[in-house]
Amino acid sequence: MTQKKSTDKKGLDYGMLPSLAGYQLRLAQIAIFRDFSEGLGEFDVTPGLFGILVIIECNSGLKQTELARAAHLDRSTVVSVIDNLERRSLVERRPAENDRRSNSLVLTTDGSALLKKLKRRVQEHEKRLVEHLSEDERVTLVSLLQKIFPEHR
Repeated sequence: MTQKKSTDKKGLDYGMLPSLAGYQLRLAQIAIFRDFSEGLGEFDVTPGLFGILVIIECNSGLKQTELARAAHLDRSTVVSVIDNLERRSLVERRPAENDRRSNSLVLTTDGSALLKKLKRRVQEHEKRLVEHLSEDERVTLVSLLQKIFPEHR
């Protein structure tokens, strides 16, 4: 018995791609980012920047090097991200306690106000993301995703 080839409306053959978990995750990521952008585009914030703001809010005074580790970014990328957030008056660098060579990070008043708005929009985005899943399926999905390359997280 031969496997039926996967095609789209134009007859394009995707070969083995539709059966690959990585391919399906990539398609899901594209759809998620598209919806995120549509729902939060007016704020000029990406999912990554939202995550950075949340981490800083939850860990006020966090050092830039600690943020780099937490966000899985290299230190130079974090410097660029923080420069951007600082230009927008969302984050402030302060000398770290007990380490004058390091900066600690705090949200500004504007950063806190923006994050409050973003969180509401992200909750709406998250509802759309899982609207076709039962609560058990949502919990299972999150659990399964956490099992993918845990050593690289």
